[in-house]
Amino acid sequence: MTVTAPRAQLCIWTSIDPAFEADFNRWYDREHMQERVAIPGFRFARRFKAMHDCARPYLALYCTQDADVFTSEPYRRAFHHQTAWSLRNFARMQGTQRRVGTLEIEAGEGQGGMLAAFVLTETAVAQARSRLHAQLAELAQGDGIVRATLQVTVPALSVSLTATDAALPPADAVVLIEGVDPDAVGTAAQTLAAAYGVPASEVTRFAMLWRLGANDD
Repeated sequence: MTVTAPRAQLCIWTSIDPAFEADFNRWYDREHMQERVAIPGFRFARRFKAMHDCARPYLALYCTQDADVFTSEPYRRAFHHQTAWSLRNFARMQGTQRRVGTLEIEAGEGQGGMLAAFVLTETAVAQARSRLHAQLAELAQGDGIVRATLQVTVPALSVSLTATDAALPPADAVVLIEGVDPDAVGTAAQTLAAAYGVPASEVTRFAMLWRLGANDD
C-alpha cells in the first residue's frame, strides 16, 4: 500500500496601511499569486478579505502537493529573487502571521466562497485529533457548508527564508470552515471554536476575492 503525504498549505494573514492598499492589491492580483503558483508543487492559491473589522483583514492560502515543496530548490530560488514591487509590499505589510502546515484533515468537497478561520493550540490538537476528524466531517455536511480542514503548523517551515534569528512559531493548527452561506460558515466555526475555549472574537470570517490554479491559462 502506498502512503501519500498529506497536502500542505501556506497561510498568510496580514494588514496593510490604507495609503498603500491599492498598490498592495494590484501587486497580489497581477504578480505575486502568479509567481507563487508557478513554483513546481504549488496547486492553487486563493485570496480572501475579512467581512468585519479585525487586526489582519487579508488572508492568502497557497495549497501545495506536500510540505517538501517548501524546502525545494525552486521555492528557495523564488523566495530569494523577489521583484522590487514585491520587496516594497513585503515591507509595507503589518502584523503578518505566516504559517506553513500539513492539511491533516480535509473533509467535504470543493471550495467555498465564504470561509471562517481560527487557531487551536498545540495542546488542544494533541488531545482531540480523533474528535476533530469526526467534528469536521460532520460540519462539512451541514447546510451552506462544503468543506472543513485542519492545517497543522510545521514551525520550522513557517519562518520566512529571509528571516535571521527568528523564533519558531508555535506548533498550533488552523481550522478552516468553507461554504456558500456566510452565516452558516460563521456559526459553525464559532460553535466549534467555543468547544475548545476559543472566543468568538478570535474567529475571522472572510469572503474569497479570487482563485488561481497552477494550470490556469
